Amino acid sequence: MAALLTGLAGWLLPSWAPWGVGMVTGALCLWCVWFFRDPKRAIPADPRAVVSPADGVICAVDHVAPPAELELPAGTTTLRICVFMNVFDVHVNRAPVAGKVVAAHYRPGAFVNAAFDKASELNERHSIVIEDTKQARWVVVQIAGLVARRIVPRAVVGSSLAKAERFGIIRFGSRVDVHLPPGTSASVSVGQRVKAGSSVIAMMNA
Repeated sequence: MAALLTGLAGWLLPSWAPWGVGMVTGALCLWCVWFFRDPKRAIPADPRAVVSPADGVICAVDHVAPPAELELPAGTTTLRICVFMNVFDVHVNRAPVAGKVVAAHYRPGAFVNAAFDKASELNERHSIVIEDTKQARWVVVQIAGLVARRIVPRAVVGSSLAKAERFGIIRFGSRVDVHLPPGTSASVSVGQRVKAGSSVIAMMNA
């Protein structure tokens, strides 16, 4: 692509222009490579630790109902921890706990700013339910944002995930919500920066 644009610029623009076009397109290519980086992470050894599913900033810690499309029991409310990712964050998502994927659901929607609370309800999203060895269920929701227009889930129903295992990616700015089961307490607060797979966002009660 960079070579094609540079060649066209040679025909249509002044002699110095191809160099400028080449530099811009080259910089964009390098930025895309950097955006899709996937660094290694040190996973906490404590089996009670729940790790962040995404790099970013905690934008909400509250109690809400999980996504309706998962058809969980009526009246269910959960502790929810939300992580907002801007375009400069690593966008590979990781499992907060180990377990088996027992449900998954994609729902189309809007693309409002993922930092807003209404994004959880209005935006395009993909949800999975992870059941751990104690039969506790964890809901993880990938939410598209204002710039992000593609959620790429990798975990399918029936697959097993290790803690901090990669399960998907959201391209170009987005958000991930985790709905925690009873017997779990939050370890983070709004405004705190976290890293996927290594930052502890909650602890399971003994």
